[in-house]
Amino acid sequence: MTTITIGVLALQGGVAEHLSLLRKAAATIATSEFQFTFIEVRTTDQLAQCDALIIPGGESTTMAIVARRLGLLDPLRQFVKIDCKPVWGTCAGLVMLAEEASATKQGGQELVGGLDVRVLRNRYGTQIQSFVADLKLPFLGGDAEPPFRGVFIRAPVVEEIMTSSSARTSKQAVGEGQVDGEGKKSTPVEVLGVFQNTEASTGGADEDIVAVRQHNVFGTSFHPELTDDVRIHVWWLKQVLDAVRHKNLVVRAV
Repeated sequence: MTTITIGVLALQGGVAEHLSLLRKAAATIATSEFQFTFIEVRTTDQLAQCDALIIPGGESTTMAIVARRLGLLDPLRQFVKIDCKPVWGTCAGLVMLAEEASATKQGGQELVGGLDVRVLRNRYGTQIQSFVADLKLPFLGGDAEPPFRGVFIRAPVVEEIMTSSSARTSKQAVGEGQVDGEGKKSTPVEVLGVFQNTEASTGGADEDIVAVRQHNVFGTSFHPELTDDVRIHVWWLKQVLDAVRHKNLVVRAV
């Protein structure tokens, strides 16, 4: 049987909550070929054990500073953009996985990158302006599926999907049309979910992009781990399994 190791970056945020839902999600997936194991990631050695990774919420600037101090920032970039292993970022994790971010603190912040998007931090205001909203997420199964209760806490949104001409190039970036570490060209950004923003006071577009995917990288503005709904965790684990089955992710047999 093949073991797939899923890590949760344990610098801030709902680490225990993600691990709990991952275990519940794994129990719903019938497979005799694979088994999942789940670990917390705080060191480069722990990251090296992982076949896929979740970057949870928190405060993205602080997460970047801590990751840099622990020597994790560059290995995370390698994991995401060169090794092209499956990664999911929630809230601040989405910010970390963006190539650009707006409304950052003075001096800006370091990002892991991987998604050719620019995100707007704290789109809906402060902590006390957090809210829960029903989201229609077609990737979970279409119109027949009940809405997903999205928990938004100082949430970012995707304010721009960048093209190869607008994306900044850097020695860490793997942009559209460039070749990654597996010799594959990066794929376009897919919009997987929007929030119908009816609050005129927030300004901006009527539809905020709150879930995106590009190749191996998935990001959500909201916090699925703060609900008891396992559907997104199940969906993501199945994406990891598909990557293994299609030889896009090589894991060890035991």
